[in-house]
Formats: sequence, structure tokens, C-alpha cells
Amino acid sequence: MNQAKRQPRKLGWRFVVLAIVVMFLLTAVVRNVWVDVYYIPSASMEPLLQSGDRVLVSRMDFASTPIQRGDVVVFDGRGSFEPLNSGLGQLTDSAVGFGQWLGLVPNNNIYVKRVLGVAGDTVKCCSAAGLLEINGVPITESYLYPGDLPSELKFEVSVPQGKLWLMGDHRDVSADSRSLLGAPGGGLISASRVIGRPWATVWPLGRLHVLESDPVNAP
Repeated sequence: MNQAKRQPRKLGWRFVVLAIVVMFLLTAVVRNVWVDVYYIPSASMEPLLQSGDRVLVSRMDFASTPIQRGDVVVFDGRGSFEPLNSGLGQLTDSAVGFGQWLGLVPNNNIYVKRVLGVAGDTVKCCSAAGLLEINGVPITESYLYPGDLPSELKFEVSVPQGKLWLMGDHRDVSADSRSLLGAPGGGLISASRVIGRPWATVWPLGRLHVLESDPVNAP
């Protein structure tokens, strides 16, 4: 009789464990194929994204649509942005790795920036009026952090095929393509390194909202 009473309890625990494993595997598939979550560790993309935000990132947006100027992208900086070396990405502790997977702690291999130059573009700063120029045309950047200049560093760069020129919206504090002009690769990243597009902030709850796109038009 005692064994008969214990059996349903054992089956119940096995079902719970199995359900947790299946849910974990389904979550892993969804996050690797469709939507992932990332932690924003710095102020480099303010006011759009703030330090401590957790964002949902669509991995499918660029599957059929090419990356365009003005797109905000999350990308793997290994091989291009590594010299900037900020965050916790170099740590290998399993707890840290799990925290990164949950979007609770930053990963310094992963960055979020705005695309200002695509293949064939010439990006220059600055025009006579102090604006960023793309292909010789000054552009107005409504997304810039209030009070920031387009760039205090003067530069001119041509973007080759398969590459992107990226900058943060909070230019005064952003370490981006400009910071690597003298490094191998010149601050350009491969378009194949783009993971996806952040489309919503999900934490903190007070900042829950869908992110709007800001296209940058230039000939």
C-alpha cells in the first residue's frame, strides 16, 4: 500500500523535471532563431537605450531586408571591437555565463550601435555647419543625445563591401567605430556579425516600450 501511494508522487516530480527541460530547450531554440534578450551595460545609446535596460532583439529582421543607415543593431564585436574591451564578456565563470544568457549581466563581446555607413558610403565629420556627412550630404540626426556634437573627432572613411560603420547616439561617451580608426580593420565591422535589431525594451517595467526606427537618408 505504501509503495502504491508513493508512485504517483514520483511520477509527478518526473513530469515537472521533464516539463522544465522541455521549456528550457524551447526557450533556447526561440532565442537562437527568432528573439533574444540582451542587457545594455552603458549610456552609449542614450536617449534611445539606457544603462540597465533589457532589450528584446529580433534575429529575423535582416534575414530578408538588408541593413540600412539608421538601423540600430546588436552585433558580435569579436574580431573588430575587441580592443574596446568593456563589460564582463571575458569572464568564463558559469554563473556569469548564465546571467548573460538571461540578460541580467553584460557580455563585452556583444555591442549595440547605430549604422551610419553601409557598403559604398563615405562617412565624414564634419561639414562646415558641424554636421555628419554621408556621401557629401550633411544629415540631421534627431536621435543624438541632447547637447552632443555629431563627433568631436574629425574623420573620413569609405565603407567597403560587406562592412558597416557604427556609432553610438550618445557621441560624447560612446566607444564605437571612431575609437578604432587606427586599429586593424579601422573600426568597420562585418555585416555578417550582426545578430539582430533591438525592437523593444522589456525591463525595467517603467521603460517597457517598442523601439522606433530612425532612417538616415543620403544619396
